[in-house]
Amino acid sequence: MIKAALFDFGGVLTSSPFAVFAAHERERGLPEGFLRRLNATNPDANAWAQLERAEISAGEFAGLFEAEARAAGGEVDAALLLGSLAGEPLPVMIAAVACCKERLRTALLTNNWVGRDRTFLDAFGEAREISALFDVVVQSAVVGVRKPDARFYEMACAQLSVAPAECVFLDDLGVNLKTARHMGMTTIKVVDHATALAELEEVVGFPLA
Repeated sequence: MIKAALFDFGGVLTSSPFAVFAAHERERGLPEGFLRRLNATNPDANAWAQLERAEISAGEFAGLFEAEARAAGGEVDAALLLGSLAGEPLPVMIAAVACCKERLRTALLTNNWVGRDRTFLDAFGEAREISALFDVVVQSAVVGVRKPDARFYEMACAQLSVAPAECVFLDDLGVNLKTARHMGMTTIKVVDHATALAELEEVVGFPLA
């Protein structure tokens, strides 16, 4: 029986950060998919991973990430990229969270970073409003662990007082869902939001509109 609904932030509750990546690539004359490939290289220790665990500052990240990009054959503006990643909230998904909260425990699970002493969720007004909808918020930059590390999901379950098998988790990255699924969670990959909502309705057994 599902007792908790867990949601990723960017790409699930807001427009996809990959659209920002694609725009940056076009502006910089980079090959399509350059930034995603860069982040997939040495994914547990690269600049992006260190940033999301708050092991380095946003300023330190800029130098490291730009160096990684140059080594891969491209030039990026790391500060500009980070500043563009807030995304546009998706009202239909926010409404679904509200519906879930009426009957289930809810959690926001997000890999993010600290900039100017504030996390990503704290820095943007709309992000703060969205995060306030949830019973539990787990941020990588706060806990020092990031998806897909199993400890990240264990923290969420502990705070929700549920077992993994009692959770449904939505994320737009398959690598993040793989660990959750292995732990026993029901998982939904968000590619098309309408399809994801239909799948979530089937899992939870009540309408989300």
